[in-house]
Amino acid sequence: MTPPAPDGGPPVTPSDQAVLLLRLAAPLQSWGAHGAFNVRDTRPEPTKSGVTGLLAAALGLQRGAPLDDLHTLRMGIRADTPGSLLRDYHVVSDFRGKPLPQSGVSAKGVQKPTTPAKYTHITTRYYLQDALFVAALEGPRSLLDRLAEAVRAPHFPLALGRRSCPPTQPLVLGVKEGDLESVLHGLPWQASTRAKNSYASKLGRHRGLDGPFRPATVPCSVTLEHDQGDDVVHDVPLTFDLHDRTFTGRRVRREWLRIPTGFSNPDAATEIEADEDIHDPFELLGR
Repeated sequence: MTPPAPDGGPPVTPSDQAVLLLRLAAPLQSWGAHGAFNVRDTRPEPTKSGVTGLLAAALGLQRGAPLDDLHTLRMGIRADTPGSLLRDYHVVSDFRGKPLPQSGVSAKGVQKPTTPAKYTHITTRYYLQDALFVAALEGPRSLLDRLAEAVRAPHFPLALGRRSCPPTQPLVLGVKEGDLESVLHGLPWQASTRAKNSYASKLGRHRGLDGPFRPATVPCSVTLEHDQGDDVVHDVPLTFDLHDRTFTGRRVRREWLRIPTGFSNPDAATEIEADEDIHDPFELLGR
């Protein structure tokens, strides 16, 4: 069945569909799944909530604004450089030497001091450092063009999961024709030149060569939003209202894709033979 347009206009036909590609890279990024104050975790890849929040900020939407248009977009995440986990240790105290307040409030909406008095609170925050992801959003071409322009000239500052994690440039890789899977499969590896050379050197040592081996393709993990996916993640925001933040779930499928490395003169014109292609989960971390 042909889906209706998100704005109530004429039905969206397959020819109207396109894919917006975003490059999510920064020294630090964090895609939390829980909002606990004392422990701020991060998932190993961007969440739908985080990417939706970035797009909403670019459009200038207020906290309680409806997100219907953004909900229609089907998302895929490709981990070009997964990065590594960073644990940040925090100590919170009142500079005036007063006891810290409780998390709860009284009937009058006033926070009470802790009993017995507590002057120091420890919090732990987790980040992904030196990670690079490609977020692909499939939907109506007109909506994606508007989002691309908004991200290039955002209304509010953009962040990768937290306000303290601004993205590096370029952020927008363009709007491409095709479906989600084919666009992610054909987009060249977005890793830095240094990361690519490090990977080629490691692969050369693994093959017993005197120098680097530059393959034509490289394996990357992808998470695709899919109605028949075998996993469910609860990261779809229904509203960003501070007093009524709620989420729902979506089905996803996880797999590996071999994507073009982008080397100008690859040493292998085709994919590495299956018997030689030994998957190393740490191979893209440069270890």
